[in-house]
Amino acid sequence: MTGAPITRADHAREAAVEAALGKLDLDDKARLLAGEDNWSLPALPGIGLASLVMSDGPIGVRGVRWTADDPSVALPSPTALAATWDPELARRAGRLLAQEARRKGVHVLLAPTVNLHRSPLGGRHFEAYSEDPYLTGEIGTGYVLGVQDGGVGTTVKHFVANDAETDRFTVDNIVAPRPLRELYLAPFEAIVKNAHPWGIMAAYNRVNGGSMTEHRHLQREVLRGEWGFDGFIVSDWLAARSTTGDILGGLDVAMPGPKTVYGDALATAVRAGEVEESLVDDAVRNVLRLAARVGALDNAPAVVAESALPAPLDGDALAREVARRSFVLVRNEVRDGHPALPLDPARTRTVALSGAAARDARILGGGSATVFPPHVVSPLDGLTAALPDGALTYRVGADPSDQLAVAAQGFELRAVCRAADGRELGTVDLPSGMIQWVGVDLPDGVTYDELHSVEFTGTFTPRESGDHTFGTRGIGPLVLTVGGEKVWEGEEGLGDSTDPFNAFFGERLPRAQVTLLEGESVDVSLRLTVPRLPGMPMDAVAFSLLHLGPQRDPGDLIAEAVEAARTADTAVVVVATTTAVESEGFDRTSLELPGHQNALVAAVAAVNPHTVVVVNTGSPVELPWRDDVSAVLLSWFPGQEGGAALADVLTGAEEPGGRLTTTWPVALADVPVTDTTPADGELHYTEGVFIGYRAWERAGTTPAYPFGHGLGYTDWEYESLDATADRATVTLRNTGTRPGRETVQIYLAPQAADAPERPVRWLAGFASVEAGPGESVEVTIPLRARAYQIWDEETHGWTTVPGTYEIQAGRSLTDRRLSATVTR
Repeated sequence: MTGAPITRADHAREAAVEAALGKLDLDDKARLLAGEDNWSLPALPGIGLASLVMSDGPIGVRGVRWTADDPSVALPSPTALAATWDPELARRAGRLLAQEARRKGVHVLLAPTVNLHRSPLGGRHFEAYSEDPYLTGEIGTGYVLGVQDGGVGTTVKHFVANDAETDRFTVDNIVAPRPLRELYLAPFEAIVKNAHPWGIMAAYNRVNGGSMTEHRHLQREVLRGEWGFDGFIVSDWLAARSTTGDILGGLDVAMPGPKTVYGDALATAVRAGEVEESLVDDAVRNVLRLAARVGALDNAPAVVAESALPAPLDGDALAREVARRSFVLVRNEVRDGHPALPLDPARTRTVALSGAAARDARILGGGSATVFPPHVVSPLDGLTAALPDGALTYRVGADPSDQLAVAAQGFELRAVCRAADGRELGTVDLPSGMIQWVGVDLPDGVTYDELHSVEFTGTFTPRESGDHTFGTRGIGPLVLTVGGEKVWEGEEGLGDSTDPFNAFFGERLPRAQVTLLEGESVDVSLRLTVPRLPGMPMDAVAFSLLHLGPQRDPGDLIAEAVEAARTADTAVVVVATTTAVESEGFDRTSLELPGHQNALVAAVAAVNPHTVVVVNTGSPVELPWRDDVSAVLLSWFPGQEGGAALADVLTGAEEPGGRLTTTWPVALADVPVTDTTPADGELHYTEGVFIGYRAWERAGTTPAYPFGHGLGYTDWEYESLDATADRATVTLRNTGTRPGRETVQIYLAPQAADAPERPVRWLAGFASVEAGPGESVEVTIPLRARAYQIWDEETHGWTTVPGTYEIQAGRSLTDRRLSATVTR
């Protein structure tokens, strides 16, 4: 077992696995490798095996139902977690999620996502960590260790080169061996070596011609053979498409069930002589080993006994800490002798807040990462609580969305399930106007056999008067009623998207416009007659009630915010993306902020020189006004406590701790790698090893903000660097007037032109230090042997490139303070 000594408990678990395997016939073994439903594997009481339950992550544990009845702590997005540059904080986050998983009866968390930010256009990058493989591997290692500290398994995903969403089910990503090893496989390899994960998730895409769930070379030869991985490999949902191809390629579990390429089909393939039963035994061993590790197999000691679980963590407090530690202050101008942030109470008596996202914060990304938190603290909530009464004013200013969105604010809804004869089968309260029930995820007492219709029913209380647009998303017969009147009835068919999930969910379509008055509640209803679709791989009900409020003149909204800002001591503008911009299932085509948000910032900055902009996005966007405002703070998707953490940072109660994990461009036209769209089914990674900052430095183009950049509320002097090829010791001093935290970054730069084409420099190590005013601190950062190696495509192995290297220590890629030369 890679990276861990074999213990007596390991031997006991392996013995229990072999004993259980010996009691199974072929049909039971094949059945164990297929999902019983959307989230679990079947229990086999005859061998003492409980059902293994999986749940989506990575920022919270939703559980097996799409419902707010059992809320989940919502941590900040993975881009935020990585921006802390703190693997130990990631480990604490993982321990919290394990605590949540155990509370919900979940054995395996479907996380973390360690694909790379190859291009800023990747639509799901909020769910991944970084453009750098080393940083990604370190944060991912901390996360996996933390979850598994709590006795819960992880599935590191998506293995591999699943770096964009366009045609994700069918794309063949063509990646040369060297970048595949040095970039895309590197985080997985580091996590397998350093965290010993109990699971890996195989991706939808193909790599160099082979479907990842069938990729014998990458799954059997590299992952298991070279790296020694001994966990289970599970398919991404609906990724497994070939019974013989998948089992020969090394896939252990095909999800979801009950209709998969394993189960009966696998047993039949064995009996037909197409598959050796020994391959099925190997896969079953991996599943039973997982069960033993999480305590779901009799006579096998769990890796973490109940008595050895980590101390309980306060979810609200940790969510708040991760958020403030993740915020990246990329600009903080000094005017009149004072920095814009933190706000000076003596000089800031009034604050004008604007931006729709200040009131309705976007706290998490769309898609499978969705959870339903017990509460959300918006920027408006957080600042209202932190500032003196009467100090804060709020204006909408600009709304990032002019499109239909899932009904949420002002709606109180429940779902009523009925049989064909009209009998009520069950009801459930809803957190929003979206149902996404898959497999057993149905209200109590409801079965698919009896279910005939599902109706959203409840009330809507408008926040403003005017024409409100109502819409639908979903397939099948639909009836929409507002205020007791039927406003639309019709039927939608399956969409034509190549992504089966998007095809099943359908398009967002406007259906009716209704004039409503502020504060006056109206009844609303949307009824779906559940379609019976032949050939569907799983039972599911998915449809949405959509809403768009009155669309006021953008100029009028901006004018109101400008008037409030004109007389305020400080103006704070919150800008954001929407689920139509950043979400699972599609890539971006632009890095522009949606709506009229850029115009709002420009107009506010023109009348108030003390304008602070908070950027509520999961990944990079263009900031054309960045040089015209006094401060820019990136808050990512900050989780349920984001508004409280924002108030902590703006008022100076806490320091913004984040550093960039991805280069932020001035404009999309400057980005070196932008291609995310396949041609003839293939996407060629022609840039080789040059992605992210490696590509920026090669192109010689200056970004808006470089990799590693981030400001604090104090100053640091880097005093000395003592380096060998194996470690770097840095001494630095806090020269400011308040305590602070600094992220020391070590870059490795080859000093001579050599045969392999390499980047100008690359991240080789990092560490966080804390010091009070005037204090100095020393930190020693190890440098891995791998940092000096490349993948040799001729010898098919790692090779050290000898020569002279400069060890560079500093605050970011471009703010390097000290250097020393070493020879390798």
